[in-house]
Amino acid sequence: MPLSNASTLVTGAPEALAAGVVASSVYLNGRRFADIAIDEAGEWAQKPGHVVWIGLLEPDRDLLHRVQAQFALHDLAIEDAENAHQRPKLEQYGDALFVVARTAQMLDGRIAFGETHIFVGKGYAVSVRHGASTSYGAVRQHWETCPNSLAKGEDFILYAILDFIVDNYMPVLESINDEVEAIEDGVLKQPMTRADIERLYMLRRDLLRLRNAVGPLVEVCRRLSNSELPQISPAMGPMFRDVTDHVRTVQEKIDSLREVLAFAFEASLLVGQSQENATSKRFAAWAAILAVPTAIAGIYGMNFKHMPELELEFGYYVVLGFILTICGFLYWRFRRSGWI
Repeated sequence: MPLSNASTLVTGAPEALAAGVVASSVYLNGRRFADIAIDEAGEWAQKPGHVVWIGLLEPDRDLLHRVQAQFALHDLAIEDAENAHQRPKLEQYGDALFVVARTAQMLDGRIAFGETHIFVGKGYAVSVRHGASTSYGAVRQHWETCPNSLAKGEDFILYAILDFIVDNYMPVLESINDEVEAIEDGVLKQPMTRADIERLYMLRRDLLRLRNAVGPLVEVCRRLSNSELPQISPAMGPMFRDVTDHVRTVQEKIDSLREVLAFAFEASLLVGQSQENATSKRFAAWAAILAVPTAIAGIYGMNFKHMPELELEFGYYVVLGFILTICGFLYWRFRRSGWI
C-alpha cells in the first residue's frame, strides 16, 4: 500500500469502541497507517518499520490476556497492570520494558491519583491507564502532527507519555499554589478557623502523597536516559534527561509548597497567640482598674464603728476623688503601654 495513502487508511477495528480500548493503531514512518484489531497487533508489530501503539483504559482480564498473547508479555507485568496499586518503577522482562508511573489530577479540591502502566518492546508500545488521569489522546494527536519525531519508534512513544504525565503534575501544583497564596494573604489578618486548619493539613498530606508518587520517577528516567537498556535508543538519552529535570522541578515545587503551608500554619498560631495575649492584657488592665474602687468600697463596707474618715464633712468626696484619680492614672498608664 502506498505511503501517500497512509494517513487516510483506517481498517475495521471492532475494539475501538469496546470497553477498555481507547486506541489501537499502527504507524509507519511516524504516520498513522491503520487502526487495527487487538488480535492483529502482534503481526503488525513484526513488520519492519511498523510500530503498534495501543491505549487501554482500565481493561478487564480478558482484554489484557489478549494483549499479552500478541506480544508475549510477562505474567507478572500483566498481573501488575490488572491490579494496579504499584509504585513507580521500571522492570525488564525479556525483550520488553514495563514502566509504572503515577498520575494526578485535582478533583473537588483534592489530589486524585491514578496509575499508568506502559509496555515497550520491538515494534509496539501499550499504555494501560487506571484511575485519575488525563487522556493520552492529546499526546497521540500532537505527535501525529510531527511524524519525524514519532518515526523514532516505540521508545519515543514511551518518552511522549512520561513527559505528558510529568507535565500534568504542574496544573495540580498551580491549583494548590493559588490556594496557598490566598491562605497566605489572610493568615496575618485573622486567625484560621478549624476548617482552614483542616484544609492546610489535607493539602500537606496530599502534597506528601504526590511527592512519594513523583520521587521514584527520577530513578526510572535516569535508567532510561543512560542507554543501559537495549529497548531504548542512545539518541533518546537527552530526551529522558529532560523528563528527569522536569521531575526534579516538580519535586522542588512540592517541597516549596509544603514549606509555605507549614509557615502559614505556624504564622496562624502566632497570630492567634498574639491576639490571645492582647485579650489577656486587656482583661488584666481592666481588672486592675476595677480593683481600686472595689478595694476601697470593701474597706468602708466593713461596718466598724471607729472609722475616722466617716466623720469628715467632705470624706465622701475625698474618697471618691481618690478613687477617680487612681483609676484615671491606671487607665492612662495601661493605655500608654498598649494594654487597652
